[in-house]
This record gives sequence, C-alpha cells and structure tokens, in this order.
Amino acid sequence: MLWSDPENEPPKELRDMVATLRRAGVLLAVTIVVAMFVVAAR
Repeated sequence: MLWSDPENEPPKELRDMVATLRRAGVLLAVTIVVAMFVVAAR
C-alpha cells in the first residue's frame, strides 16, 4: 500500500482495513479463550 495520500484526506480503504483487522483480532482472541477452556475442561 502506498503512503502518498494527502494528510487532509484519510483513505477510506485504510480505515476499513483497520476495522476489519480489529474485528478479526477480537474474534481470534475469543476463539483462543474458548479453546483454552475446552482444553482445561478435559
């Protein structure tokens, strides 16, 4: 990704990508916690 965008115009694609990564990170964290509970319950 090129970082040559003007300062006064934040790219919408970058904001969407950050939101998607944050959502995926939360989903991954929840999945890891659930997996740890499953392993500990055995």
